[in-house]
Amino acid sequence: MKKLISSLHGDKVIWALVAFLAVFSFMPVFSASSNLAYMRHGSGNALTYLIKHALHISIGFFIIYKVHKVPYHYFRGLSRIALPIVWALLLYTLVKGTVIEGANASRWIQIPFIGVSFQTSTLAAIVLYVFVARYLSKTRETPLTFKNSLFELWLPVFITLGLIFPANFSTAALIFSMVIMIAFIGKYPLQYIAMILGLAVAAAAFFILLVVAFPKAFPNRVDTWKSRIENFTSDKPDEDDYQIEKAKIAIASGRIYGLGPGKSVQKNFLPQSSSDFIYAIIVEEYGLVGGLSVLFFYILLLFRFVIASHKANTLFGKLVVIGLGFPIVFQALINMAVAVELLPVTGQTLPLISSGGSSVWMTCIAIGIILSVTKKEEEIAAEEEDKKRRDEALQRLIDKQIKEEEEAELAAANEENEEDNPMNAVLNK
Repeated sequence: MKKLISSLHGDKVIWALVAFLAVFSFMPVFSASSNLAYMRHGSGNALTYLIKHALHISIGFFIIYKVHKVPYHYFRGLSRIALPIVWALLLYTLVKGTVIEGANASRWIQIPFIGVSFQTSTLAAIVLYVFVARYLSKTRETPLTFKNSLFELWLPVFITLGLIFPANFSTAALIFSMVIMIAFIGKYPLQYIAMILGLAVAAAAFFILLVVAFPKAFPNRVDTWKSRIENFTSDKPDEDDYQIEKAKIAIASGRIYGLGPGKSVQKNFLPQSSSDFIYAIIVEEYGLVGGLSVLFFYILLLFRFVIASHKANTLFGKLVVIGLGFPIVFQALINMAVAVELLPVTGQTLPLISSGGSSVWMTCIAIGIILSVTKKEEEIAAEEEDKKRRDEALQRLIDKQIKEEEEAELAAANEENEEDNPMNAVLNK
């Protein structure tokens, strides 16, 4: 175990927080999956889902370990190569993607031979964040104009978001918000950001008008957008309203200390109890104390990302940590806000806790890249400490040599004085 821990590099606090959230996830996922097991197999035995979740988490940590070993500057060039590949995957998902777990949008593709569903928008987000960080760090060395950035930066951003938006509005909005935040932190001119926001609003309005004018193009999505907005602003009941009501009942039932692990009642009624609404199950079983504890650890993770970004020795490293770390925490906050009806239903999972395969793995890739940045900081600090020790050792040798030479010179001077002293000659006689 000590050998394994010693092989883990990077920010140890981030490692610990990620490990804690992942280990904690086994209890609510095991409890919440019983409803899924009952509906699919009629047995209610969630052991299969627990093993599946354990496999996903194990593969996720293997991904973190392998990714954090890669020097983070490699991802700089890799983002440019991966972006066209991501566009092709998003386009394929939009046209021939699969629908799983009752969703009414094609957000997944089936990976051949292994039968695993993969949500391409999560990979697109990671690649896009690194791409934006690369561009903003590069512009520090060359003059920046709006015309150049419009084609070199924002055109790829809008292409990516345009391929995500029709099937997953909430994810596209989250990604765009994070890109704007990265641009702001990367000191992209504020007047340019305002212009981009105007273009984004105009493009979104045009797309919505186009879809409303031709509803047969995306029939399910138009109905979903309308129902969610109407449900959030009125008391009209529908499926999302049903889920929110059950989530609020679960949260209210938990009170201060909760009903206890595995004793949730609403998990039998919430359709997405192990993924989108797992936070409601956590509060029901572990109470307000458990819910606030989970929130605390995500906030602590956010602060650790800020510290890691501050310590990064390059602008690219700073922006990568911010761009990959903040969305993880913000997605968690959105998931919690949906459970308490502060936001309309978005379909965002609780990172590192909700069940899932590709979503867990994509989060682990992001964390691995962040740890790669912090590992570089450690290497630089270790090199500086080693240099300091070498300099101190060299200085001690020099001081010792100087002292020996001074003593030798003093001894030689004393001998000369004794030879030149006439009293010595008299005493010798």
